[in-house]
Amino acid sequence: MSPLQRIVKALREFFAPRPAAALQGPLRVLNVTRGTVLATRLEAAHTGPTRRKGLLGREGLLPGEGLWIVPCESVHTFFMRFPIDLVYLDRNNRIRKVRSGVGPWRMSACWSAHSVLELAAGTAAATRTERGDSVEFAPATSEAESGV
Repeated sequence: MSPLQRIVKALREFFAPRPAAALQGPLRVLNVTRGTVLATRLEAAHTGPTRRKGLLGREGLLPGEGLWIVPCESVHTFFMRFPIDLVYLDRNNRIRKVRSGVGPWRMSACWSAHSVLELAAGTAAATRTERGDSVEFAPATSEAESGV
């Protein structure tokens, strides 16, 4: 294999979606570092149309709800009607940046991020989520299955 072919192969592997990106909602996301639950009803936005729409048109997010946008390095809250918490993740689902209570008509970015969690305002503080923590995704369980 030539050096150029090796570089191309390495780039394809680097930019290939991780298995977690293939998960479909609803999802549950856990902060494994803190032992807390960030969301129990997380929707995944992996397609162009779902990533563009994001949370636009909604009246708000209930506790436990959220949106996982993959890939994503920056978001805006133009035309939104409520504040949100933003949790930027790298490819290994380690938190790179947390922004709490981002109100309408704002922009936020983290150039080292690969995806972002948009969560109900106050979630990051309530779960003590910080930069450096690791998160894990799993299929959401119904209330009947979880005993809630």
